[in-house]
Amino acid sequence: MGASKAKSFATTLLFFLAIASYTSPSSALRDLASGASTEFIRTSCSKTSYPQLCFSSLSSHAAAIQTSPQILASTALDVTLNDACSASAMMANLSRSQGLKPREAAAMQDCVEELSDAVDELRRSIAEMKDTKGRDFERKISDVQTWVSAALTDQDTCSDGFAGKSMDGKVKTVVRARIVTLSHLTSNALALINAYASLHG
Repeated sequence: MGASKAKSFATTLLFFLAIASYTSPSSALRDLASGASTEFIRTSCSKTSYPQLCFSSLSSHAAAIQTSPQILASTALDVTLNDACSASAMMANLSRSQGLKPREAAAMQDCVEELSDAVDELRRSIAEMKDTKGRDFERKISDVQTWVSAALTDQDTCSDGFAGKSMDGKVKTVVRARIVTLSHLTSNALALINAYASLHG
């Protein structure tokens, strides 16, 4: 009986070793690919204005991005759009707050409109980026660059509406802090789009 158990154990051990020999190479390849993708994102982000934010916002998408400049730029746009939608919803809620000063209320309303425009421009950019591998690359990528630049301008206009000492207070601090993050994401996305465009120059 002891010999039988020993034989059974040996067979089981061999089975698991065989399975391991098949799975380890593929696992190692996945790790290697993931490492290459992460390094590609880090290197690409190092050329943006806000590299740490760029990497932290995109590294979780490494499996999808791999080492594709187009997917990297498109993903950066997706991340930026999500943040723009979040910021837009936040500003809309703030604009309905009680106790806003007249100038704050007016600036907030302008900000809501500016962010709404920015969201539309980012959506158009994302749709166009999906088709840049076709014909008219230069025209399409130029449109994308124009729309993302316009979105960045809209965000700056929103923030500028809270300039001046008369606007000092909690609302100004909250708005400007929120818009800064969005503007940095948009700037990074534009830098990655420009880098992608330069590959076709």
